[in-house]
Amino acid sequence: MNIFLVAGEESGDRLGAALIPALRRLDPTVRLSGVGGSHMAAEGVPSLFPLGDLAIIGFAAIAMSLPKVLRRIRETADAVIAANPDVLVIIDSPEFTHRVARQVRARAPHIRIIDYVCPSVWAWRPWRARAMKAYVDHVLALLPFEPAAMQRLGGPSCTFVGHPLGERVHELRPNAEEAARRLSDPPVLLVLPGSRGGEIRRMAEVFGATVGHVAARVGALDVVVPSVPRLAPAVVEATASWPVPVRIVTDPAEKDLAFRQARAALTKSGTSTLELALAGVPMVAAYKVSFLEELVGRALIDLHNIILANLVIGEKVVPQLLQYQATPEALGAALLPLLADTPERRLQVEAFARLDRIMDIGGEAPSDRAAALVMHSPGGI
Repeated sequence: MNIFLVAGEESGDRLGAALIPALRRLDPTVRLSGVGGSHMAAEGVPSLFPLGDLAIIGFAAIAMSLPKVLRRIRETADAVIAANPDVLVIIDSPEFTHRVARQVRARAPHIRIIDYVCPSVWAWRPWRARAMKAYVDHVLALLPFEPAAMQRLGGPSCTFVGHPLGERVHELRPNAEEAARRLSDPPVLLVLPGSRGGEIRRMAEVFGATVGHVAARVGALDVVVPSVPRLAPAVVEATASWPVPVRIVTDPAEKDLAFRQARAALTKSGTSTLELALAGVPMVAAYKVSFLEELVGRALIDLHNIILANLVIGEKVVPQLLQYQATPEALGAALLPLLADTPERRLQVEAFARLDRIMDIGGEAPSDRAAALVMHSPGGI
């Protein structure tokens, strides 16, 4: 088989990198090519262009980068059609990958197209689901509620394959010694302001003030801020004025250790909420955007529940504070009870314990499920 993979950012690059060996286990002769990053390149699939060209977020940044992005969309679609694969797998980043898929479908309708990662049609712009039927043959969903949501919204057929975090639960959950550290003083408090520079700049000030607010009431805290190496300088700068000392960790093993030892967390909304929930770490989640992005977001996004952990569990167990709600006083008031044995803490811990059943953790690896569906796609799923 000939398969072309297109990822638009680092999260998709990691998914693609896990999918590549799974495909090769099913068919050692499979031919693979595509667009991705360093992780896919390490698996033998180099990218047509640097993935950093697409690492943009926010309406203003997208507008300024539009000519380059449009050029990359055309180049990618041209490369797919030239390769003439049996299957095109687009991975996450729908603003980029779906535009590639539409061009490929218009010019080469015989190529089957699989979307690996269901777009968040259940949260914003739900009409995208029906539109996808014109250029996507099947969707591989990471979250268990997404197939039903896609069906309800009139989208393509969809199969839940599992979230890659499910393969890492043993790295996120504490042993007896680490569980004891969770309950000892000073409490380990995880603070996750974001994985992009813009997020860090927006969230750092209010998160720092929140940590100071909490420390003034409970005393010493062991504050840990995980970061990827390329963003570490930005995190150092953003946390330099915080009223409490901060440990910035960039090594993945150190980050996992912090998750296993943390008593609670303060995080921006996103995948980190599900990662913390799988680790059993109670949390408060927040998010802030620019005024323009807020106006657009209120028109397009269902803001009643944007916390991924809550959506998967099916209950609002994690407090979410957005925009002007996200003040140090409000965040601190929600975070304080999570540092002690309180009903608020127990509510989250008990809900998180249900995730293994909800997400089918412990079964077949998500990448293997996804690979099997991709390999069967030429004959129809």
